[in-house]
Amino acid sequence: MKTYLLLIGTLLSLTGCELDNFEPPKSTFEGRLVYKGEPLLMQSSNVAFTNNSDFPVFLELWQKAYNNRSSIRIPIKQDGTFSSLLFDGEYKLIVPNGQGPFLWKKTAANTPDSLNVTVQGSQKLDIEVIPYYMLRNPKIAINGRKISGSVSLEKVITDATNGKAVERVSLYVNKTQFVDAGNSLNKADLAGADIKDMANVSLITGDMPALVPAQAYVYARIGLKISGVEDMIYTPVQKINL
Repeated sequence: MKTYLLLIGTLLSLTGCELDNFEPPKSTFEGRLVYKGEPLLMQSSNVAFTNNSDFPVFLELWQKAYNNRSSIRIPIKQDGTFSSLLFDGEYKLIVPNGQGPFLWKKTAANTPDSLNVTVQGSQKLDIEVIPYYMLRNPKIAINGRKISGSVSLEKVITDATNGKAVERVSLYVNKTQFVDAGNSLNKADLAGADIKDMANVSLITGDMPALVPAQAYVYARIGLKISGVEDMIYTPVQKINL
């Protein structure tokens, strides 16, 4: 019995050493989601306890050599960038159905098309997509105890099959740079049906609440919710001095 226990202990020790000597992935795969070279801005993917965003937009990578049955998910940060440590090798990259405020290529079977990615050392890659809308000329400012903002909406996808309507435009304000539909202490909403001029959409929040602990600034940005699309597209985060 003691011999068996000694043998088991030795095997466990060897297994532990093998795990300790296991080489982690070292190649950085990073890039941006872009439209004509311009990054698309999303909700925050930061995992800080102060971040209350819904699950972020993500890419999927499938490593070909191992015929993986599960994917590697890479979240998109709020500035449109992504980054992941990977093993060198050949990968298939897709954007799953329902991800993002944009269109991704489809196959004849209506499944997400794939992009072949070779990782051999660290590399950067911009991934081109077609957004339903782009937000142009954002302006955000302090207005008494309120925050006001304006933006122009550019409808990119206009065909009858894929084009979509505006559900709402929202102005979000927060104490931190994580500011979006899931992270705000003040906001203003304008329904799509109430928009009179797509080239000049204006919003204004109610009075700002007291900030605890006190601080002399907030962060704000404008987001667009598209009908039938879960993920919103945003303007850059702007710091507003109070």
